[in-house]
Amino acid sequence: MAEAHSPSTGQNFIHELIDQDLAPGGAYHGIAVHTRFPPEPNGYLHIGHCKALVIDFGTAEKYGGLCNLRMDDTNPAKEDQEYVQAIQEDIRWLGFDWGDRLFYASDYFEQMYGFAQELIRKGLAYVCQLSPEEFKQNRGSIGVPAVSPWRDRPAEESLDLFARMRAGEFPEGSMTLRAKIDLASGNFNLRDPVLYRIHFAHHHRQGDRWCVYPMYDFAHPIEDALEGITHSLCSLEFQDHRPLYDWVVSNLSIPYHRPRQIEFSRLGIDHTVMSKRKLRQLVEQGLVSGWDDPRMPTLCGMRRRGYTPRSIRNFCERVGVSKSENTIEYAFLEHCLREDLNESARRVMAVLRPVRLTIVNYPEGHSECFEVEHNPNRPQDGTRPLTFSRHLYVEAEDFLPQPVPKYKRLYPDGPECRLKGAYLIKCVGYRQAEDGSVAEILAEYDPDSKGGDPADGRKVKGATLHWVDAATALDAEVRLYDNLFSDPDPDGADKDFLSCLNPHSLEVLSGAKVEASLAHAGSEERFQFLRQGYFCADGRDCAPGHLVFNRAVSLKDSFKPAP
Repeated sequence: MAEAHSPSTGQNFIHELIDQDLAPGGAYHGIAVHTRFPPEPNGYLHIGHCKALVIDFGTAEKYGGLCNLRMDDTNPAKEDQEYVQAIQEDIRWLGFDWGDRLFYASDYFEQMYGFAQELIRKGLAYVCQLSPEEFKQNRGSIGVPAVSPWRDRPAEESLDLFARMRAGEFPEGSMTLRAKIDLASGNFNLRDPVLYRIHFAHHHRQGDRWCVYPMYDFAHPIEDALEGITHSLCSLEFQDHRPLYDWVVSNLSIPYHRPRQIEFSRLGIDHTVMSKRKLRQLVEQGLVSGWDDPRMPTLCGMRRRGYTPRSIRNFCERVGVSKSENTIEYAFLEHCLREDLNESARRVMAVLRPVRLTIVNYPEGHSECFEVEHNPNRPQDGTRPLTFSRHLYVEAEDFLPQPVPKYKRLYPDGPECRLKGAYLIKCVGYRQAEDGSVAEILAEYDPDSKGGDPADGRKVKGATLHWVDAATALDAEVRLYDNLFSDPDPDGADKDFLSCLNPHSLEVLSGAKVEASLAHAGSEERFQFLRQGYFCADGRDCAPGHLVFNRAVSLKDSFKPAP
């Protein structure tokens, strides 16, 4: 279920510009703010998209306006209905809602075609027969104008050729429709850019009706204008495209005022790649288990790992909005998750690498029950029963046959240690397996220390240990995830990102033991495993009788805020 979303009241340069537009005398005075989020359905949304989501939907909420969801499906080669559905699911999971304002760029194909014809009639567009290679060769350079031998083609001839392009008479790459703007412009996006190209591909919604498709720079401003968008908020790489955006809406007979494009910096995170092409490559080459692999930066992968909508939104809002490109520490994203889960996650006992512990002076066949808090930060969540008996499981790392300096856990004749919420115990020996490993730890308990405190008030020098009751413990598989990439900058221009993969990004522990209350852990339900970290019931593989938990984040916070 999506968590309720409260709009951010923070101010940034985008809001300052909108305030100017809404003020008396401003371009949009008396007009409701209307934004849009326009993903291309050629992959799953990832954490990089979340910044735009928070800005687009959050800005509309801040000003009491509207935000459309629009599928930018103008390139059918990689687009699919699977991605359309996944995008909607992820946005709803984050807590945003577009109401009945779901649009598709392909819904406007007929109108766009008509607008292209309008530009041809006005002498502002023409059919060009340069091949892609010739187009590059004639593009010119700084101080050297581009060359376009078809620029003066009569409008009637371009209209005829454009209609025949649509009819499928010409092969791909043989013709394009280009805008007639300025071949000498210092902004290369204005050097008679391509508006339409021939592309024979099946469209996920339009089928085979079209074989000419509009370029994004032509389609997007038309869509914004037709939908009544006031502020087209987009990432910084579109800044140089803004003059073309304005040219398109200024030269077409769309009965609406011109939308305002405002650019902001993209979200960059270390140890991560954001390119959908590269993420698809990871999936298609089987280097991850799918788009929802918990190591992936996709929202479905992060959700499966245990991230919460609130932690992701908080991260994006705290990163802020600027025009300066920067890379955020992955540790800060984890920090935001810890903050949220520390408040909300239920505390439970889980032993990841178990070794049997027998309390030799505890009555055989006897057991008792302790009531423990679900979450000390939320007393309203109540308590749960936790059984205790002669035989328990503790972590293998909590025992050493021969202690090392400053070791304060279990070892023969070592200090008393607390079993969390139960009793004090003292190790009195151990038994070895045939291979020399520790098969069983032997201990004695103080029956007068129920709850973990000695009756005589003596000081306990040993550590507090977590445990599970062997009689009621459940088997579980636990997956320990780390960064998918060991290199902080796997997306660097001079790097093969696949060579930066972390070979230790996943460790699977198949013999973990967890307390009985986890028998019916809900899909994607999150917990704090005491002393271990925050974990999530795997949304794909976890089921009663086959428990699987993913580590969302460790307890230790490595993020160090700037002084």
